[in-house]
Amino acid sequence: MVRVKRFMGTAGALGVSTAAWAYAERNNFQLREVELPLLAPGALGGRDAFRILHISDLHMIPGQRKKVSFVSGLDALEPDLVVNTGDNLSDEAGVPWVLDALGPLLDRPGAFVFGTNDYWAPRPVNPLKYLTGAKREPSYVDLPWEGMRAAFIERGWHDATHARLEFKASGVRLAIAGVDDPHHDLDDYAQVAGAPNPDADLSLGLLHAPYRRVLDAFEADGYQLALAGHTHGGQICLPGGRAIVTNADIDRRRASGLHRYGAMWMEVSNGLGQSKYAPVRLFCPPSATLIRVTER
Repeated sequence: MVRVKRFMGTAGALGVSTAAWAYAERNNFQLREVELPLLAPGALGGRDAFRILHISDLHMIPGQRKKVSFVSGLDALEPDLVVNTGDNLSDEAGVPWVLDALGPLLDRPGAFVFGTNDYWAPRPVNPLKYLTGAKREPSYVDLPWEGMRAAFIERGWHDATHARLEFKASGVRLAIAGVDDPHHDLDDYAQVAGAPNPDADLSLGLLHAPYRRVLDAFEADGYQLALAGHTHGGQICLPGGRAIVTNADIDRRRASGLHRYGAMWMEVSNGLGQSKYAPVRLFCPPSATLIRVTER
């Protein structure tokens, strides 16, 4: 009996310690850096790389000053292009905090798509249901995403939602297409279907949640790199960052990071936040990604 009590006490203390660590990890913001040789020789005009800063899943709540400071500080990386793949909000009062965080980055060339947590507020979740991978119905409580979108566009970012975009950034000709959030079937790839402009130096496909039907379409149309978020890298992971679930239909091995997807590359962001009803990270710290695209 004494041994059982000791075991239970030790297990309880371990559980409390793990929970406290997972709660603290939500503010352990990190920058990941990867390199991809996708550009034709000479496309960079003598520069070493075209720098894409990929930000996703801010899930902003008022008062998250550490997150605001980290994100705004990423401007020091001097990215040539900022890509935001959605789920910026986790509270109806979060928009001013999102704009403060992105502040200087909004002065740089950028493109974005939204996730359902931009449109609708989060709601309490059953963690066991999350770990089964079951899709949860949205709250359908509206968030003020229209004003946030207007602010992004006013500052010069491009809305890639069901749009095909072409513009230059730092001398690199970009062809970008995006869809609305596939997680709740808001995507309509037919609106952007077709190969990117062959005169473009770099082609990007944007989506919030990495679902194979959209990734397959981007890959079949010849896009070079797809950027997504949504998975939080698994959020509650096994040691080594091994995801238990992806909350999408992508395989767990590719729940975060840079991977091949057929003839295309795919980078899935760990994200910089999580729902205010699940404020934990385990073996999966929040992060942004700097992608250095170099010449082949």
